[in-house]
Amino acid sequence: MVRFLVPFAALVVGVSAFAPSHTTTSSRPSLVLSAASVAETPTAEPPLSPLTSWGDQISDITSLQEKVRSDGLPEFAPTISAKELGIAGDEAAQLKYFEDNAMEIKTKLQAHAAVVFRDFELMKKQDGFQQMYGAIGMKPCLDPLHSVSARPTVDGTKNSPVYEAVNKESRKNFFIGMHNEFVGTRAPRAAAFVCFKAAETGGEFLIADGRRMFRDLDPQLVQELYQRSIRYSVMELPFFGWIDNLPEPVQNPIMGVVRGLVSAAINAKVDFSVELLWGEGGYDNVKMLQARAPSQPPIVLHPITGEPTWFCNVHSHSSKLRKDRESVYGAERFEDGASQINKSDMFFGDDGELTEEQLKQLDEVTMKNVQFVKMTEGDVVLLDNYKCMHGRNVFDGTRKHGVAWFEGWEGEEDMKSDESLLKTVRMMA
Repeated sequence: MVRFLVPFAALVVGVSAFAPSHTTTSSRPSLVLSAASVAETPTAEPPLSPLTSWGDQISDITSLQEKVRSDGLPEFAPTISAKELGIAGDEAAQLKYFEDNAMEIKTKLQAHAAVVFRDFELMKKQDGFQQMYGAIGMKPCLDPLHSVSARPTVDGTKNSPVYEAVNKESRKNFFIGMHNEFVGTRAPRAAAFVCFKAAETGGEFLIADGRRMFRDLDPQLVQELYQRSIRYSVMELPFFGWIDNLPEPVQNPIMGVVRGLVSAAINAKVDFSVELLWGEGGYDNVKMLQARAPSQPPIVLHPITGEPTWFCNVHSHSSKLRKDRESVYGAERFEDGASQINKSDMFFGDDGELTEEQLKQLDEVTMKNVQFVKMTEGDVVLLDNYKCMHGRNVFDGTRKHGVAWFEGWEGEEDMKSDESLLKTVRMMA
């Protein structure tokens, strides 16, 4: 019994620090009241990240893909430069630009999935960054990891709305695959990534248009993925090799008890239901429990424009694709228990495995559509989290990037009902 209690205690500690990467259930969204501008109330806690909005089920995914291919797609992630606007070096004029052009910027965001801002001194410091997105009318929310893990804030203060991006030196050779930000049942509507210090080498911020992903994938693969859905494993718990040392007759009963206790501990912590499956992992095939999230569609209809977009984290979550990247960049140097258990993978919704050929195609189509954005101090990428995936290249040196998450923005509800505005978005496209 003692041998059971020790690893279970380690599990509880691990779960307390565990952040299940970008997983959701099929819950429908609910309206979350927005907080006041964080710039005005810096100590107020922002609201929770909103529930994921899945949209209606797509009745004919193949025909919809054909329509996207025939209609064409807009420019992705246009750049707005303070130099080209004639306001470089003038922070007051830069802030006024964001105030005066807020709706145009948000309309561009909807049409182009992301907007890159360059040459703005205003955003070189956190206060100016917050002023920038406040002037646009973006509504900050808590990090989607909030309920399961505390992502550090840039300035180290509680309730700060600006979080650290993945800047750790220990993860500099870890290529962060392309993904949308969603954790448990929650997904922010938008995000703004800012550069406070660029890495000496590499460290580019990566973005890719989910609409182009949907357009470019093989129709048969799209059909199979949508019909079968997809499912993530979000955690592996390699603490149970001791069970193999027990007498064989008691192993199955003990495994049942362990599975029940661990399941209760995890589901009490996270805001979505996970299923635990026994398996073997690591080089020594140690007995482990794998936590899998509920199945979900890999393609969704955008909450405002209704456009189909790839909303699937296979590129970041697939263990096969991560291992392939490790052969190029080297393995991540895990430094704590949370990192060791936070190992993800991806399956079909019926728990079937994707073939190597399917994973290869998904990787190739993803990388074909990736833009490497080399950011310098003050640069910001404002992106729609449903239309735009993001990631990060490997780097050397010291990197300091931050991110703010948004539950939405001022005027979003009007956009949904304003046919003329939606027409403007489509015309931009």
